[in-house]
Amino acid sequence: MSSRRNSAIAHPTAEIALDSEQVRRMSLTNRDMATISLDAAKATEAESKMTLIEGLRTYPKAVGWSVLLSAAIIMEGFDLVLIANLFAVPAFKKRFGEQLADGSYELTAAWQSGLTNAAYVGEILGLTLNGIIADRYGFKKTMIGALALVCGLIFIVFFVQSLTQLLIGLIFMGVPWGVFQTLTTTYAAEVCPVPLRPYLTTYVNLCWVIGQFIASGVLKGVSERNDQWAYRIPYALQWIWPVPLIIGISLAPESPWWLVRKERIDDARRMLLRLTSKQKGFNVDDTIAMMRHTNEMEKAATDGTRYIDCFKGTDLRRTEIAAMVWFTQSFCGSSFMGFSTYFFEQAGLSTSNAFSMTLGQYALGAVGVFSAWYLMSHFGRRTLYLAGLVSLVSLQLVIGFCGIGRKDNKGLQWAIGAMLLIFTFVYDCTVGPVCYSLVAEIPSTRLRQKTVVLARNVYNIAGIIGNIITPRMLNPSAWGWGSKSAFFWAGMAALCTVWTFFRLPEPTGRTYGELDALFEQKVPARKFKSTVVKLHGSDEKVRYSEEKVKATGMGAHIESVSSY
Repeated sequence: MSSRRNSAIAHPTAEIALDSEQVRRMSLTNRDMATISLDAAKATEAESKMTLIEGLRTYPKAVGWSVLLSAAIIMEGFDLVLIANLFAVPAFKKRFGEQLADGSYELTAAWQSGLTNAAYVGEILGLTLNGIIADRYGFKKTMIGALALVCGLIFIVFFVQSLTQLLIGLIFMGVPWGVFQTLTTTYAAEVCPVPLRPYLTTYVNLCWVIGQFIASGVLKGVSERNDQWAYRIPYALQWIWPVPLIIGISLAPESPWWLVRKERIDDARRMLLRLTSKQKGFNVDDTIAMMRHTNEMEKAATDGTRYIDCFKGTDLRRTEIAAMVWFTQSFCGSSFMGFSTYFFEQAGLSTSNAFSMTLGQYALGAVGVFSAWYLMSHFGRRTLYLAGLVSLVSLQLVIGFCGIGRKDNKGLQWAIGAMLLIFTFVYDCTVGPVCYSLVAEIPSTRLRQKTVVLARNVYNIAGIIGNIITPRMLNPSAWGWGSKSAFFWAGMAALCTVWTFFRLPEPTGRTYGELDALFEQKVPARKFKSTVVKLHGSDEKVRYSEEKVKATGMGAHIESVSSY
């Protein structure tokens, strides 16, 4: 932040002035708005200067509660990995697959696509409902309801007797999974200040990796079994998660931002006190004022909080960015990781070695997320995301060229495995975790939940497309491309790289009000980092001159307000 302030003369300035119609639409009186704006400016200044250590000291309980809610993603990562990687378990393939000419068993590519897409179909429905329910009833009640639903739905997949029954069970389970996908990220974005946001939003990706690692370990442990418990045990283990999470989340504080949007200011203040500790320089009333000011500014810009409002005005651009960031995560070649064990088998590795490689893959993924925390603090979100995409394109080209060789070449098999491990590490220290931070920060606060829902549904649609074509690429009974399918994903990742360069902005270090100003002024994506958001006034950050504040019988009429 300091470098940005020092360059105020050299770089353009972003300011917002509200017209008379926008001022009229504010729900607060003009004098109240002026008072709140002055208090909000103090909080903005304090949060902008806050270091990581100061953030941890001031918001230690917010970190803990965010980590707790994000644990739901560990459960979902565990569940989703079971779907694709059960295709590599011999007992599962023999029970539900078809016998090939060589005597082995495989699920058809159609059923592989159908089962992996079943969860996505349910998630699309769950996400859409989540955007409405969470906005009305809050984060806590929505999460607890979704977890309770999971407890009952696990019975369907545990007692599965046919692929049709499994398909139906996965569709239903996708509904609460859709809730977990976005609510955990938006909660982290709302309860934490600027310096903590990138860590706790990207921690969601670490939770995915942890869940995937646990699931891969379980599948490796049961892969040698020849009975039904080879696939029933993994599904039974899903019951471990929901009840402890329900108990913990029932004690968690609600998001202060959500309470402010519901105009429950006293409740928001109490929740903020539960999320913070007393520290010098932190004023809870100023922070609440900042939330109220940002909320009022966004209300002045747009009245609605419906899905359709995500496609109006500056929110259209924000929706596009959030959606494309998640689309890119799906279409940069990440489907290789979801089908990793099956991919390794088709590349020529034994079942045991394939699961061992998958365990190593997810372990590297966890290390990658920790690396992302360090890299983001030095290079920012945009640079890291862009560099990651360029690296993934290069790695997939190497995998593709290795796939041209003979399948019985052991050296090439292990080279492909090594490249996929490197791919996973690069993905999980760039595109994977950074995506979660971007989609949580880019939307406006009033439309955040619905924008994230729409963006995640774009991801799910992309995932459905990927899950239709990836099994066909890998399955020897279908297209049988094997490792050469990396060429296709390299091309898609290259196209996403071009979009990223021209359209993805840099939100690092910006408060939500500052981001509002940058989008309102239509600042180009490549200039977000260098643009200074200059406020009226100097030390006060917001100045209302005598000419601009005219007393009326109803209070003060504000002709110009700067956004921060």
